[in-house]
Amino acid sequence: MSRLQFEELLDAGCHFGHLKRKWNPAMAPYIFMEKNGIHIIDLYRTIEKVDEAAAAAKQIARSGRKILFVATKKQAKETVSSMVQEIGMPYVTERWPGGMLTNFMTIRKAVKKMSDIDRLIESPQFNNISKRERLQIQRERAKLDKNLGSIADLNRLPAAVFIIDVMKEHIALAEARKLAIPTFAIVDTNSDPRMVDFPIPANDDASKSIAVILKAICEAVKEGLAEREANKDAQEEVEPEVEEQVEENAEENNGRRRRITRNSARN
Repeated sequence: MSRLQFEELLDAGCHFGHLKRKWNPAMAPYIFMEKNGIHIIDLYRTIEKVDEAAAAAKQIARSGRKILFVATKKQAKETVSSMVQEIGMPYVTERWPGGMLTNFMTIRKAVKKMSDIDRLIESPQFNNISKRERLQIQRERAKLDKNLGSIADLNRLPAAVFIIDVMKEHIALAEARKLAIPTFAIVDTNSDPRMVDFPIPANDDASKSIAVILKAICEAVKEGLAEREANKDAQEEVEPEVEEQVEENAEENNGRRRRITRNSARN
């Protein structure tokens, strides 16, 4: 069964594309028709592509790897931050820091600096610093938190990147492609879906459209994480049984050895 229904996408306005003069010819397979100079997206293709993307995202989450969500446009910021926080994945909703993927170690140093400032603020030494220096440190901490706070737990490169509006986030897309990191994206009629591994044709300007698609992807990620936890619990239950069986086999083998030794001694 599909994760999204046709009526649900229609109500969210996912079918509205851009003006005909702004279209990208590569989006032709995903366009249903043109009406009043505006392209209408084929929502059946949207449902198909959402299912494909959700299945891939679920598999990544099940393997314990991270998906980085990128959405710096105004319509998507709040939706992405609230939904993605719930599933514990990293996200970027402020300005994309150039080189975040291709120069990942430098970004990690900035995150480490944020941790060092936290330790300094909590230490007694912080009170011995002048008021002006304390304000400077706190401002620097706030700036780092605004730009990098949402990726503080990202200790290595993400397994995939989910992008909303590939035209706006072209730098993030280029960095992911350069490092061969799989990409998911909501692509509008002015975008090139060939640049994305898992394109989802839909309106990337309406907050409702973004929310309904992002919800489906987040639910898939949540399912993957739940299955991973269930597998861990099942494995923990099996391990004591295996240990008991090993101990029983060891005792049986020791008993057999003792009998053989006694028989040899009698002979």
